[in-house]
Amino acid sequence: MNIIDYGFKDEVNIKENKIIARIISTYKERYRVVCDKGETFAKLKKADYYRNQEAIYPTIGDFVLLDWNNSGDSFITKTLKRKTSFVRTKPMEDRKTKDGEKEQVIAANFDYVFIMQSLNNNFNIHRLERYLTLAWQSKAVPVIILTKSDLISNPIEYIDKVKKIAPDIDTFTISSKNKEGFENFNKYLKKGNTVVFLGSSGVGKSTLVNILAEKEIMKTGEIREEDSRGRHTTTSKQLIMLPNGAMIIDTPGMRELGMWDISDGLNIAFQDVEKFIDKCKFKDCTHTNEPGCRVLEAIKNGELSQDRYNEYIKLKNEARYTENSEEYLKKKKIKFKEISKKLKNKRRK
Repeated sequence: MNIIDYGFKDEVNIKENKIIARIISTYKERYRVVCDKGETFAKLKKADYYRNQEAIYPTIGDFVLLDWNNSGDSFITKTLKRKTSFVRTKPMEDRKTKDGEKEQVIAANFDYVFIMQSLNNNFNIHRLERYLTLAWQSKAVPVIILTKSDLISNPIEYIDKVKKIAPDIDTFTISSKNKEGFENFNKYLKKGNTVVFLGSSGVGKSTLVNILAEKEIMKTGEIREEDSRGRHTTTSKQLIMLPNGAMIIDTPGMRELGMWDISDGLNIAFQDVEKFIDKCKFKDCTHTNEPGCRVLEAIKNGELSQDRYNEYIKLKNEARYTENSEEYLKKKKIKFKEISKKLKNKRRK
């Protein structure tokens, strides 16, 4: 077993007795890792992490430095720098943990993001725009996969819809039922490459993993007829090695991703919108009624759709709220305390 086979491509100065390992599954306080010595369980060397304020707490896909232990759990002493990652803001109640971090990394060090939507009631352009923004923010390369092509007569119609918002993104259709379109995966699923799946329940992620792995690794759930959604079948984070040496990261946390600092991802996913914003007459243009507003002109001339622009603003506002939500909740709490105090004073009178 070689760590290079698990996607490690950097040169790192390693201290004596340290081993490079990759995290392939995570549990509450334990990790399953793989390295040149094989697979083992590991725990954080807490002294090394807690005394270092800049320490990066590991997650699925991370490369770490390991103190190997032949007779029990090994110890993780450092998380190496990530090339790509999916990050979400922690819920307020989860910020009271020992690390105190506001952000939670869901997965790390993947090369491609497979954005999956099925060609039934699940297909949604606005959801696709959101996923593309998240994918670009991660710094990996997005690929759009439209599943269950056997359900419709003209898949090209849906590809055309996707190309209107993502003209330069590789997009193809597949049918797990008919085993069609799988040759398109050869370009991405090469030895040493890592792919992460992004998509709502019911799009066929588990079925696809089982086909690619050539065995049943993940359970598949039934789909509800009324909304084409399925039960979440992934219950733990895991990195799956395929027979050809490519890897897939699947994690239940991916379905909970929201907006956070997505400025880079938004700039790339909505280049068609931002090119007009940069040409407005006034730098502080609100794009509502100002003279010389290039955005309003583009919408009026049909160069930019109102729907596309609205989605851009929606995601930007959502990200802004997420970034400032802690301050917002603090102010709200203070306001309620003031109201409560006034009510108490009234009762006393």
